[in-house]
Amino acid sequence: MMRLADVLRYSLQSMLGHRGRTLLMLLAMAIGVGAVVVLTALGEGARRYVLDQFTTLGSHIVIVLPGRSETTGAAPPLMGETPRDLTIDDALALYQSHAIGKVAPLVIGSAPVSWQAREREVMVLGTTAEMEQVRQLKMARGKFISSSDPHRGSAVCVIGHTLRKELFGNQQALGQWLRIGERRFRVIGELAQQGHSLGADIGDLIIIPVASAQALFNTESLFRILIQAKGRDSIPQAKQAIKKIITERHDGEDDITVITQDAILATFDRIFTALTFAVAGIAAISLAVAGVLIMNVMLVAISQRTSEIGLLKALGAPDFEVMLLFLAEAGLLSLCGGVAGLAVGMASSFFLDQAFTNFTVIAPLWASVGGLSVALLTGLVFGYLPARRAARLNPVEALTRRR
Repeated sequence: MMRLADVLRYSLQSMLGHRGRTLLMLLAMAIGVGAVVVLTALGEGARRYVLDQFTTLGSHIVIVLPGRSETTGAAPPLMGETPRDLTIDDALALYQSHAIGKVAPLVIGSAPVSWQAREREVMVLGTTAEMEQVRQLKMARGKFISSSDPHRGSAVCVIGHTLRKELFGNQQALGQWLRIGERRFRVIGELAQQGHSLGADIGDLIIIPVASAQALFNTESLFRILIQAKGRDSIPQAKQAIKKIITERHDGEDDITVITQDAILATFDRIFTALTFAVAGIAAISLAVAGVLIMNVMLVAISQRTSEIGLLKALGAPDFEVMLLFLAEAGLLSLCGGVAGLAVGMASSFFLDQAFTNFTVIAPLWASVGGLSVALLTGLVFGYLPARRAARLNPVEALTRRR
């Protein structure tokens, strides 16, 4: 009866004795496992990136958009028609609910912003003082717009740090007057650097009072309303209150869409989790290809080692032990190739993570463990047929190299 150490030593000697064949099978398995690790790392990174982007909106956020959540009969589906636009009064009426903490109406547009000889096109956001807390904005210098009557605009603005550098350079921005479109605004604050959120650079925008934005863009309607519930448990109550209040104000017409932050996060989480598993499955196909390669190479190896197999059987080795020898070799090849692929995949993920500073590329634990396990299982499954063939060889025929 052969010991486990003897089986492993025999398998290692066989692998080292045919280095070209061994290297080929190790490479095939390593590519398969490495592909699984890298692709799942990218999928998981995309999922975390999107979730982080929505998290930066703030906490306990409810978003109100004009238009019904149903679809029309047109193709492609479009938002339902809006009988009434959202207004500042609609936003202020939402304070009737005790579940709502802060309400920030939004008007968004693009306009040329200039100071002296410098000019550029900038995203302009009209809102109220509540936006600072709802959106968790941080100030680097100065102050945010004041909490005055939202219906009364004032000629003040808060600029992002990127815009400040491009317009004012090393000069002091606070207190300066700049021009947005055809109107002049005084800079009262500068936002701290906070990176990107939902594709928009926080440092590359300008914030003005909501009434001033309505006058600037000649509109009475709001782009949307951001609402901060008083707590996570208050979100369902706030959502119901919003629909009730706006419906009553719009003469019983349900013409808004209410989206909760948690619902958005859960939806994107499900989508990207499914995509991650999908790309992992696609990458795992290469492991099956590697398994077929192992099977074919092992079948060729058996034809080259028939006399060796015949000698083992002539010395009394049972069929089970002969099969175990070849299965151990296939499993060892798969394991070594899987470990090499795992190392390459982790290293590739690390370098990708360093290259993309705003995008975290980290392979999930299940992908690493799963890839290595599937590699080992693939090697054993596809190594079974050659091992069984070797075990069934007639010792006399094998010694005389006849099949």
